[in-house]
Amino acid sequence: MTIEKCILAAITTNPKKIPSGLAVFHCDSKEEMESFAANLEAILDGIAHSLSDEMLVIVRH
Repeated sequence: MTIEKCILAAITTNPKKIPSGLAVFHCDSKEEMESFAANLEAILDGIAHSLSDEMLVIVRH
């Protein structure tokens, strides 16, 4: 079974902006958020996309 075309996780410095129902990682800074994104890209075999300065999502296409 493979997961395609879906959001796998969200990473944010502002938890108020993320809807429930996702794997959400809260970070204290933009640098920490980018580090989490890089690790999750490799672990989940996905790609990070920036939706704002406060939020990234990991998506598998």
